[in-house]
Amino acid sequence: MNAMPDNLLAADEPAPVTVFNENGASPLLIVADHAGNFMPRALGRLGLPQAECERHIAWDIGIGAVCRHLAAALDATVVQQNYSRLVIDCNRTPGTATSIPEISELTPVPGNIGLSEGDKAAREGEIFRPYHERIEAELERRRQARLPVALIAMHSFTPVYKGVARPWHAGVLYNRDPRFAHLLMALLKAQAGLAVGDNEPYSVTDESDYTIPVHGERRGLHHVAIEIRQDLITQDPGQQKWGALFARLLPQVYEDLLAAESRRPA
Repeated sequence: MNAMPDNLLAADEPAPVTVFNENGASPLLIVADHAGNFMPRALGRLGLPQAECERHIAWDIGIGAVCRHLAAALDATVVQQNYSRLVIDCNRTPGTATSIPEISELTPVPGNIGLSEGDKAAREGEIFRPYHERIEAELERRRQARLPVALIAMHSFTPVYKGVARPWHAGVLYNRDPRFAHLLMALLKAQAGLAVGDNEPYSVTDESDYTIPVHGERRGLHHVAIEIRQDLITQDPGQQKWGALFARLLPQVYEDLLAAESRRPA
């Protein structure tokens, strides 16, 4: 039997996290937990055929490109995670049932069954932690420099989930602090022809999410999670369109929040 390698990721494999426009001047920090669908070579696609690794169960289709359009339009920084959510979900607390799923939607994931604690720790240590440490480092840099910041978590969702059609074009998600979300929803609903989900098709909770509760709520930052339906952003024209829409609306929401705060009695 061959010995297990010391590291999960080989030196020539993609890094777990990529930062675009690292020195962006925008106060909006854009993060994408499920932007990539790389699989570590050592895991052999987790026993799945390639077609399954291209589906939503493996990543948020189209969202990485939308984020890059946003970054270019706003001079914003993007922090994106590059490995498949099937290896470890970077928007779930490690150790929970959905962190390393044995089944995703209706698809069993053979390579996630019967893992040792060491197997799980390697995925957390080499993929999950570097991504979240990079977000934390950027937020801390801005705090120490007294730079303004708001956290924007970008995702995409399937038009149909377990046979049920989803009518929304986009969803706005929040938990304890709905201020950013409510203002953004109002602007989105004012766009002709858009069906906008209020905490749909998902909502943010401590149990189902990690990024917003940990980096947004605990730090007391303005924040929002955004979902865009995948069939709208699978190709470049749609990616550009939705990137341009949010590039127009997100700064407006942030400025409105700051203006409201300035009007509060001291």
